[in-house]
Amino acid sequence: METWTGTFTGLLLLLLLGQPGAGTGGDTEAVVCTGMACYTAHWGKLSAAEAQNNCSQNGGNLATVKSEEEAQHVQRALAQLLRLEANLTARMGKFWIGLQREKGKCLDPSLPLKGFSWVGGGEDTPYANWYKELRNSCISKRCVSLLLDLSQPLLSSHLPRWSEGPCGSSDSPGNNIEGFVCKFSFKGMCRPLALGGPGQVTYTTPFQTTSSSLEAVPFASVANVACGDGDQDKSQSHYFLCKEKAPDVFDWGSSGPLCVSPKYGCNFNNGGCHQDCFEGGDGSFLCGCRPGFRLLDDLVTCASRNPCSSSPCRGGATCIQGSHGKNYTCHCPQGYQLDASQLGCVDVDECQDSPCAQECVNTPGGFRCECWVGYEPGGLGEGACRDVDECALDPSPCAQGCTNTDGSFYCSCQDGYVLAEEDGTQCQDVDECAGPGESPCDSLCFNTQGSFRCGCLTGWELAPNGVSCTMGLVSLGPPSGPPEEEYKGKKEGSTVAPAATASPTRGPEGTPRATPTTRRLSLSPDAPVTTDPLEMLAPSGSPGVWKEPSIHHITAASGPQEPAGGDSSVAKQNDDGTDGQKLLLFYILGTVVAILLLLALALGLLVYRKRRAKREEKEEKPQNAADRYSWVPERAEGRATENEYSVIDSGSGCEEARARGSPEQLLCSLGPKRKR
Repeated sequence: METWTGTFTGLLLLLLLGQPGAGTGGDTEAVVCTGMACYTAHWGKLSAAEAQNNCSQNGGNLATVKSEEEAQHVQRALAQLLRLEANLTARMGKFWIGLQREKGKCLDPSLPLKGFSWVGGGEDTPYANWYKELRNSCISKRCVSLLLDLSQPLLSSHLPRWSEGPCGSSDSPGNNIEGFVCKFSFKGMCRPLALGGPGQVTYTTPFQTTSSSLEAVPFASVANVACGDGDQDKSQSHYFLCKEKAPDVFDWGSSGPLCVSPKYGCNFNNGGCHQDCFEGGDGSFLCGCRPGFRLLDDLVTCASRNPCSSSPCRGGATCIQGSHGKNYTCHCPQGYQLDASQLGCVDVDECQDSPCAQECVNTPGGFRCECWVGYEPGGLGEGACRDVDECALDPSPCAQGCTNTDGSFYCSCQDGYVLAEEDGTQCQDVDECAGPGESPCDSLCFNTQGSFRCGCLTGWELAPNGVSCTMGLVSLGPPSGPPEEEYKGKKEGSTVAPAATASPTRGPEGTPRATPTTRRLSLSPDAPVTTDPLEMLAPSGSPGVWKEPSIHHITAASGPQEPAGGDSSVAKQNDDGTDGQKLLLFYILGTVVAILLLLALALGLLVYRKRRAKREEKEEKPQNAADRYSWVPERAEGRATENEYSVIDSGSGCEEARARGSPEQLLCSLGPKRKR
């Protein structure tokens, strides 16, 4: 096993030393290592994808900035990069970091990262340092860079701000893009090597970066130690590998100070000792530790006799020293438990044990109980909830009826209304007359708010049930046949329009239903026919039920008569019925007045014609009265006495009568008739 380990170490040393820059002095790149990660800053006008590819080739990703402490590490790496570049012009520069938002994912203003996520994965972090308000865009991928003034020194109090924009391409990396920052994570770090005399240490990291001034050296790095004053002939080189000596313990595997020289003793860099340096009489020296500390196996480093002095526990854990001061145990506060390494603490999800009555929300180190919608905290026991009576709120959430249920409520409507489909809290009227089924009325139906009213045609009355119609009294002249017989008029001017009637039937649920029928009335030839306008009758007995008049009203008599009024047999009247009666009275009076005017006009015309005829007769009197008559042969006196009439000659007498317009012209037109 030892042979395999030695062979592996030798191959790793040869591999790392064969890389460019290995063994050279001085820093060639900007790198900062601390804790469990290293950060490197690079120049290069690349797109975000190209920068990520550059980092991943060496085992890393574009840098994350999840906390203010990590932002300071990145700033130090950028400061080193700016110091390596001479004569920088005053301009604003941007350096890519690993914060991106994929195409199709929109901005989320409620989150610190605004919907962006880290390239290396991980949860949404609370730290953010945006330069300005972000654009709400979902149609393209967006990437974040650090914005800084290249000509100004970077101060720890002014950390680089975040700027988001297009991720760029190989042809167009983006506006003001100057470089990028990478991050490499490791399982542990070694302390830097201490020299007891003149010499140079150069570290080559696994991500192919060389440096001589690392504060912590990542695991698997190689240290090249060149001892001497710079004389190549007298210099000595030593190579060391940072290895994991024990769990979470990393060491170089060397013993004693390096590059020691009797010429300098403890005067050069404290002999390379961590704490105390003790010189011997022959120019040699030894390292020692202060009280309470012990010297480690490298004979240089001191560690506290209290194993907890180095704060091995992390993540809020407390270090408890064991017996004899040789071991320790990490303890976590309430609400946390030790992780797999037994050094850190992770949160305990108390909600797994269902401590709440309804909803449990886990929090760091604890939990809280919440109530579902429709409930509020209260009742017996911790985390108990009680129902909220939404119907008792003012105003009520429902337009009409409200019924509270456990955790909710539901709305209802009065008869004649239904719930609106919008939100289930408002009510809208049901039009019973226009429903998809049959009408609730036998004849006429009128919709009202929350109900309906039934009515009947003129000549029909509303039955006590408020739905059916029964035949009423209609004043008609002598009919020429039975009511059911189809009218057959043969004389000119004797046709009458058919009257519409309704035959009551029954609906699907016992509801009376009107089936319109048509019957023709037969009147005498001399019976006049009148048509009255639409008449509104008073409401009948049942509430919400009305009677509707017909359009045609027919009256038949043997002589001139006034138009008959509508049916006045109404069981009960209300305010609306009074208005209908007034309207009916107005229609009847208007019709009577119109007829009287027509009669007066006809009478006046007749009087005018008679007066004119008399005036013409006076103006044109004949010279001889005998001219108007024709002579007849003489007969016996007895025979002439028996004949009461004389024949008017249709000759000159008729022509004169027609010319004068006298009444005798009527006798001429009768032909051989007689005149008294």
